[in-house]
Amino acid sequence: MDNNSETNISNKELFRMAVEAEKNSYAPFSNFHVGAALLSKDGKVFTGVNVENSSLGGTICAERTACTKAVSEGTREFTKIAISGNGGEAWPCGICRQFLYEFAPDIRVITGPDEDHLMDMSLGDALPHGFRLESCDNE
Repeated sequence: MDNNSETNISNKELFRMAVEAEKNSYAPFSNFHVGAALLSKDGKVFTGVNVENSSLGGTICAERTACTKAVSEGTREFTKIAISGNGGEAWPCGICRQFLYEFAPDIRVITGPDEDHLMDMSLGDALPHGFRLESCDNE
């Protein structure tokens, strides 16, 4: 985790952090290396990588790695996440979209072919009608 004094990290800076994190990815099966940089509301950045496993079901994506690191350190509010796959564009899979939606339905998702051509989309647009605990009738 990197501590930042500012919460106003640019999309380009966040994407660069994702590309840098990607170097630690473990992807011997797909050879698709993914890095993620998750920005919290208080300005902390949590990075994550995909970690593949021969059981395949044990594989974890970069976005969930970053989010799990943040939650395990007490952070649960996020503003944006940048994702890089093999140095370029990578969108969250369905599981990651739902996982992030649990904590930050309004988070911005940043990705692109390179840092000069980034796309910025709300998670709500990527996962319309996502499910949250508030959707349950807990009476």
